[in-house]
This record gives sequence, C-alpha cells and structure tokens, in this order.
Amino acid sequence: MSIDDNKAVFDQTGFDNIEIYGAREHNLKNIDIKIPRNELVVLTGISGSGKSSIAFDTIYAEGQRRYMESFSAYARSFMGGMERPDVDKINGLSPVISIEQKTTSKNPRSTVGTTTEVYDFMRLLFARAGEAYSYITGNKMVRQSEDQIVEQVFQTYANKKLVILAPVVKGRKGHYRELFEQLRKNGFSKVRVDGEVQDLIPKMQLDRYKIHDVEIVIDRVKVGEKDRFRISQSIKTALNHGEGLMMVLDEGENLKYFSKILMDPETGLAYDEPAPNTFSFNSPYGACPTCNGLGVIEEFTIENVIPDFSKSISQGAIEPLGEYRDIWIFKKIESFLKKHDLNISTPVEKFPKKILEKLMSGSGETVSVASVKYPGTDWNTKFDGVFDYLYKQKEAGTEKMQKWVNLFLSSNTCPDCNGARLKKESLHIKVAEKNIAELSQMDLKTLLDWFDSIDDKLSNRQKRIASEVLKEIKKRVGFLVDVGLHYLNIDRPVKTLSGGEAQRIRLATQIGTQLVGVLYILDEPSIGLHQRDNVKLIKALEDLRDLGNSVIVVEHDKDMMLAADHVIDIGPGAGIHGGRIVASGSPAEFVKQGSMTAKFLNGEVEIEVPKERRKGNGHELMIGGITGNNLKNVDLKLPLGKMVCVTGVSGSGKSTMIHETLYPILNAHFYKGKKVPMPYKKVEGLEYLDKVIEVDQSPIGRTPRSNPATYTGVFTEIRSLFSELPEAKIRGYKPGRFSFNVKGGRCETCQGAGKQVVEMDFLPDVLVDCEECKGKRYNRETLEVRYKGKSISDVLEMTVESATDFFENHPKIIRKIRTLNDVGLGYVTLGQHATTLSGGEAQRVKLATELSKKDTGKTMYILDEPTTGLHFQDILHLLKVIEKLVDKGNTVVVIEHNLDVIKMADHIIDMGPEGGSNGGEIVFEGTPEQLVSSKKGYTAKFLKEEL
Repeated sequence: MSIDDNKAVFDQTGFDNIEIYGAREHNLKNIDIKIPRNELVVLTGISGSGKSSIAFDTIYAEGQRRYMESFSAYARSFMGGMERPDVDKINGLSPVISIEQKTTSKNPRSTVGTTTEVYDFMRLLFARAGEAYSYITGNKMVRQSEDQIVEQVFQTYANKKLVILAPVVKGRKGHYRELFEQLRKNGFSKVRVDGEVQDLIPKMQLDRYKIHDVEIVIDRVKVGEKDRFRISQSIKTALNHGEGLMMVLDEGENLKYFSKILMDPETGLAYDEPAPNTFSFNSPYGACPTCNGLGVIEEFTIENVIPDFSKSISQGAIEPLGEYRDIWIFKKIESFLKKHDLNISTPVEKFPKKILEKLMSGSGETVSVASVKYPGTDWNTKFDGVFDYLYKQKEAGTEKMQKWVNLFLSSNTCPDCNGARLKKESLHIKVAEKNIAELSQMDLKTLLDWFDSIDDKLSNRQKRIASEVLKEIKKRVGFLVDVGLHYLNIDRPVKTLSGGEAQRIRLATQIGTQLVGVLYILDEPSIGLHQRDNVKLIKALEDLRDLGNSVIVVEHDKDMMLAADHVIDIGPGAGIHGGRIVASGSPAEFVKQGSMTAKFLNGEVEIEVPKERRKGNGHELMIGGITGNNLKNVDLKLPLGKMVCVTGVSGSGKSTMIHETLYPILNAHFYKGKKVPMPYKKVEGLEYLDKVIEVDQSPIGRTPRSNPATYTGVFTEIRSLFSELPEAKIRGYKPGRFSFNVKGGRCETCQGAGKQVVEMDFLPDVLVDCEECKGKRYNRETLEVRYKGKSISDVLEMTVESATDFFENHPKIIRKIRTLNDVGLGYVTLGQHATTLSGGEAQRVKLATELSKKDTGKTMYILDEPTTGLHFQDILHLLKVIEKLVDKGNTVVVIEHNLDVIKMADHIIDMGPEGGSNGGEIVFEGTPEQLVSSKKGYTAKFLKEEL
C-alpha cells in the first residue's frame, strides 16, 4: 500500500487542512488561511510581510502551547506557561516541530557528531569492537592470566609493602550506601574513595551528585615468598571483585593496574576495559588532560603581549599592563630587572633573549619588592612572571580586565593530543586500523565510504558485535550527506556552522527519527546552499513529507517554490503594508495570479543584467599562500573598485578565505584587531585601502531595549537634538534625560521598558503597558519637550519612512535614517524591539549602519550572504545600494549563492571544485560571462540559465 493510499492512517485529526481563523499576530490583518496537510507548503512574500508571524508566532506558538497544556497544572507552574497567540481558532493542528536558523550551540564542546548522535554510536562501536594497542610499543594488547599477574607482582614489588585494590566504581555519581553495606557483610574493613583509604563504617555514604572512584582494599602485605599463597589468593579475590581488573598501590603512592583484560606483554602497560565514556572528550575518562577535551589550548605568547619591541616597559611595551604605574606587578618586574642589571626604561629589544623569556614565563627566583603600603619596608617574594599574572587576571580579575586580557590569548593546537581531544589510551584503540579521532576528521562522504568498505577488515566476532551499531551510523551519516552536508566532518564545532548548516543538521536528525503525522516548520533552510546542493535539500524535505508529515517552509528560493505542492504569498508590502494573503495555490496556479512573487517566478519582472561591467581602479589586493582549514595554498587577488562575488559549493572554503583570512588581516592593519588570521605567506596592495567594514549575520541585540535607532546610533543624534531645544535648555536637560536606559528622564515604574510583566501562576507571564507612562517609556516632564509637536516617545513610534520626511533638515540624523530606508526597511519603526526583527531585517539594519558611515572611496565592504531572508523585490533594493557604494570607488566583496547577485558582479571568484577536502581551490576568476563560457565548476552551469 503506498503512502497516498494510506494518508488517512496518518491524518488522525479528521482535517485535510490546517485551518487558521482571525490571525492578528504582529502585522497580520485578521486573516483566515487554509494550509493543506501532508504536503510541502512554501510561505513566501516580501521581507517583513508577516511570513514568520504566521509560521512561528501563530502556528508553532499554538502547537507548543497545546503541548504545554497537556501537562498538569502543577508541572506547568515550574515550566512557565506559553502565551496564547492572537488568533481566533486553529483546526487540524498536529504536533509541531520548528527548525529555525539560530545556530544550535555556542559551546565549543558541541560538535556535528554529538548533535546528530553519530559520535555517540561511534563511541559504542569502539568500546565494544575496538582493538587496543600499546601507546609505548605499538604492540597489540593481550589479556593476562591470574598466574601471570601473580608472577609480575612478585618480580616488580619484591620485598616491598603494597596495598592490593579491587576497583568497583569508576567515574560515576551516586551515594553507594548499599554497596558499602554489602562490602561490610562480605567481611571487608577498608575502601579507597577518590584516592583516600577509609574505614568501612555503618551507614557510610558519599555525595550523590559528585563523580567518585571506589576501590576495595583487599589486602595490605609485604611481598615475599613465604606469603605467596596469601598474595595469590588476594589477587584472585581482587580480580574477582574488580571484574578482571585490579590495582596495586606501593609505598610511594604509585598506582599500577593489572588486568585480565588488556595488557602490553612487553612493558606491562595495562588499560581499563574500554567503555563508551573512554572515547568522550566531555568525560574525564576520555578527555585529553592537557586541553580538557577541547583540542586547543589558549596561551599567551611574547609576540602577542609585546607587539612593539622598540618600546620600554615604562612606555607600555607589555600591552595588557599599559604604561608604568605604582602597582605590585610593576614593582616586581622592576626588582627582577634590577637583579639582572637592566631597568624598565630600557627598550625591550635590548633585553637578552633568556632574560625576556624569564621575565614573561617566570624564573622562580626571589625578588625584593619595596612595599607600596609601608614605605621603607621590603618584601621578599617569588617572581612567577608576567604570564602568570595575566592568567590570574583572566581567572579572577574584574569582568573588564578579563575581557581585556583575553584579547592577548592565542589558540594553539594542543601539543599532547594534537587536536584529537582524547587521551592517548583512547587514541590507541582502533577499529580496522583507524582510531576514533581519525574517523572524526574525515569529511562525511569519505566517512560513509569508509564504513561501507570495512567489512573485509573486521573479524567474525567484530562483525557480530558491530552489525547493529554500524547500521545506525551509516543511516545517520547517509542522511547528513543527503541534505548536502557531505563536506563537514564529525569533529566540526557547531558554533562554527552557518545558520543554514545548523538547520540542515537538525533536519537530517529529524528525518532520522522517522516520525509520522508531525507538522515541521522550517525557516529558510536553503541559506548558504549552492544551487547544486539545493536539489538534495528539496529531496530531503520531500522524503519528510512522504513519511506522512506536513512540511511548511518559509522561503524565497525559486527552486523550492516550484518544487512545492502549494505556495502561499503574504504581502502586498512589508510591515504595516503587509499581513494579507495575496496569492495561493499549486506552483502552476500560483504563477498566473499576478502577485509580485508570481511576476518574478514567471519572468514578467526580473533583475536585469548590467550592460557593461566596471573596469575598477586598476589596483588589486593580493594575499598569497593561504592554507587555513581546507585551502590549498591559494592566492587571493581582489580587483579594487569593483563588486566582487565569491561563490562556490558549500564547504569549498569561501568563509575561511574571506572571514578568517582577509578580514582579520585588514582589521589588524587598520584597527589593530587582535584576531589571528588563518596562515598565509604575503599580502600586497594594502596601501590602496584605508578602511574595512564587515557585515555578518549575527543579531543586532538580544534584549527588547535594543532597536534600530540605538543600533545605528541615530538615537544619540536625536537625543542631542532634543537637548538643544529651547524648552530643554530652560529646564537644563542634557541628552541623557532622553534615554530610556538611564535614570532621570525615563519612567521609573517600568524602568524605561514601556511594558510591565504580570506574573501568573499557572499561565504565561503577561506583558501589559505600564500604568504610569502608558507604554511611552518616559516620565511626564520629559514628554513635555517637543520638536515639531512630537515627543521623544512619538519619534520612537515613527516608521523609518515617516522619519525621513520629519528630520529632513538635520544632515547627521537624515543620513542614518535614509540609509535604513534605502535598504528597504521603511516600514520598521525606529524603536522596534530587536528581538522582533527577522534575520534578514537585522542584517539590513547592520548594513544600513555601516553604509551611513562616511565612505572614503577607498573602503572595502565585506558582506556575508546579504540576501538572507530577502525577497526578489528586496534584492533589487539591496543591489542598488551596493552599486551606489561601488560607483563611489569603494570595493564590495560579497559571499553569495544567489544567482541574481552573482550575475550583477563585476568579478567572480569561484571556489571548489567540491566541498571539504576536495575543495579549497580557486576554480575560476573573471566576469560572469567569462565564467559561463569557461564551463568550469558548478556555478557556471546554473549561471548560464540566468544570463
């Protein structure tokens, strides 16, 4: 029976559609909408038209609220309730899962492998089917017999006193009351808990929330032939209780394992029986002790801390400490240098190399320091060096000091594990001659091929143990490859992924769960995807639908719309001009309906290719020999005075080249930025630029107090204007009076928020307008100062469009507001909470902020996928803004997959040929027309249709 025949089985609600009546969330105009169930539905429309308000703030919010309602009132009192969306009724709603753009985690320990659970299955595979090798000799580990262990104890510890221990708890939490009671009944009198021998007493227990190691003290004995029988019996007992493992503690408190499990016959080196946490870099039993499982260590280097060797210490050569002050650390440095016939006025370049190293890393020698508090007294103290002082400030200094000191740290690969994150024992357990770190560093496509090919390399025993685990690993890795993430590796930290990559990882995880009858809502999953990989994404969404789920995608991508079962267009404009349904139907019906989106889809309206490409200013910036991540000794040549588009398949090395190499080099050159660029050999042409501006995709603020006016800095100018008004001068009001973040002018009842939170016991907290200021944020006296009849609160309520006319006679203000209008944000109010802006809107606020700064004609702008969240119409606006910048002589470098932007570029740099280890090369450089005729790479094929 096919899925279609069986649709009724999945559709438990009795509805064919999700029916929404009277939706009014944000800018929605009381709309009714029917969305077909068990189909792939695309919601599209101009940015800010209300797509997210329907998908996330109405449908998802109601689904989540209903799920919460299923808990008891007692449970809900702990979780906090969910606010009911502003809608009359929703019918036919299934359980909802939302997969949004937000990057999953900022934790450096969270990786692609841990998020998708692939790494957890790999840990299980290595724990159960891995073969151990000695890290000293490389020999395969063997299991020892009892007699061999007895012989080895007699040889190693002849005539020495020792304690024979049996490990019973290894690295687990718990109070172990029952265990201790059982051991007492069995006749044991002592245990060793967390390294300390203790008497077993009645009702003994440990802290249940801490991790413990517990060993039974089997015997304390001096090794000699007369006690051979006793010792061999004790060893037998220890191995019995320790499940094949025992430990011996000698007089010097040295601990040695003996094992019926794993042992190197040549050196006597023994490993614990491997368990899944042996391969976890988040567990003390698997993590490399040097870097604590992070793979990198942060350390101070002399070059970072002393950027200019020609300065003396009194002039501030040690940059984190600044110029000489009468404080303890400088007194110590002064005393140390005096001891070596130097002083703090000597330029650092004249210090002998050894003395400089001792100054920074510490010499351990005693120095005599004059007391700051008690003149005339000297204190003798150990000199630990400048680095030690900086590490202490990093750990325990003021927050400001910690931030400052962190700027001088550089991240280096851990020297002990070489970036593998695990301790050496874990790295010497292998499956088919590979350790778990080697597999984690393969890209997913190579990893899948490796798992497909290892059958011949496994013994029959390993095959039987591993068959089920291998099936799970292959299935999960297969899903990741299917959604176009073949170039990532398991070890890649999640915080380094783009929004689109993080979303597709969660999408692959969801497909892997094989749920049925669920409503999935996705927010622009095609972000960061090359057209080639888009096909894989659409296929993954169709698979999710074919399982028997409803899939709603908020999207602007042309291919996605044409592949959908149903398209709904929200509009006609943005903000207050949007919030209505302007067209809906199957793609074939939709393109005939005359909405703005339909016109772009059917070719009635299009972004026209420029008649001729700019020639630039004849100069170029060249960075030679870039080798970061997967880049293969690339030479980047950027012609200046042009719009340059960097493109290529996902994972080909675009971000490494631009964000991690080009931007840090320029930032360090112009603004003394501290971020270390990826390795490169040389840079030429910096003299042709005098400024760099980067616009990335991070949000403009995470609190409702942040808004477009405060972010762009225009609010500072507006406050200054209000403080210059005659009324304000008479009253003595300064600009701070007009800030809602500072005491004085704001309403103190709501502290300038305009809203108050009313806590409800079993229902969600309710936000209501402040009773005192009625949502205006300011007190009565501040609101009495008016400009053209408007108070400061009225100005915050204005849309950008109306503010453009209102402030037309104020050049400083109008420049910033006009740029917001130019990037298509005319509908946003100046005081709109940052948390309510969509991803595309937030990025355009940042873009407007940078564009409003005076350009010099020698500025380089770096934009990271500026079309994120933008409709065709908005892309048109954006391109006009970019063209204005380039026409003034500036250089704009855009990382982009959107063909409308690529075809407008003067110069294209195409990366590839593939992603991951098969990428990292420049496939093509030149104009769009030259790229198409060269037929090189995947971009050429898709661009041909556009040109």
